[in-house]
Amino acid sequence: MKKKITNMLSTAVLLVLFAAYMFPFVMVLINSLKQKRDIIKSPFSWLFTIKGLSFDNFVKAFTQMDFPRAFGNSLIVTVTATVLVTLLASMLAYYIVRHNNKISKLTFSFMVASMIIPFQAIMIPLVSIYGGTLNVLNHRATLIFMHTGFSMAMSVFMFHGFIKGSVPVALEEAAYIDGCTHRQTYFKVVFPLLKPIISTMAILNSMAFWNDFLLPSLVLTDKKLLTLPLSTYSFYGTYSADYGTIMAGLLLCVIPILVLYVILQKQIISGVVAGAVK
Repeated sequence: MKKKITNMLSTAVLLVLFAAYMFPFVMVLINSLKQKRDIIKSPFSWLFTIKGLSFDNFVKAFTQMDFPRAFGNSLIVTVTATVLVTLLASMLAYYIVRHNNKISKLTFSFMVASMIIPFQAIMIPLVSIYGGTLNVLNHRATLIFMHTGFSMAMSVFMFHGFIKGSVPVALEEAAYIDGCTHRQTYFKVVFPLLKPIISTMAILNSMAFWNDFLLPSLVLTDKKLLTLPLSTYSFYGTYSADYGTIMAGLLLCVIPILVLYVILQKQIISGVVAGAVK
């Protein structure tokens, strides 16, 4: 009986936490279907309590954001940076795990230590150097380079844990005996075994790159290069904001990455658990 009560209380707490977590998203969805006057009058009202349900906000957001161009920019930056981080971090983590020397240990220690440095502490010098000295801002390649660099430490840490705990050395030794080179062994034997952690890091990094506003706002100013989060800022005026269009724009930004998360959710959970094993 005591165990049953404990389970019921745990379930109730989880339901409350789930409702609290989902409430902002539900409100964004509901308000995206309202007209501006209804949002201002009663932002927390449900759809059946108002009049004027409309999908015009999505049409306006799609046009004003220049959604196809912004989507293309976000897609290029996200996919390229994610592929680079996945490939480089997995290769570096594999080297660190299999070459247990002072250099690899020192490299791994520095990468883990760099995770405690907040981006806000270096963003002003970063923009000053890349913008004022090198003059390489306002390029997608610069944003991709920065995304890749800032994500390497966490990605290497996760790949390191997974390789150390889930990739047996015996398979690599068998490949060497069969005549495989180091490169062939990695890409034909080791890399396919990293599928769970690759899926995990791909979705985590792609979500971070796709939804990032701060770094792209520092790097990109040309309207033709704006990503989706930056393009939603066009709905804010000097003295007012079109809240319905903003909500619709936010949903248009979230839906693609949400679909990717739903598709890969099983691999994400298994990869996080395996990558955390030290």
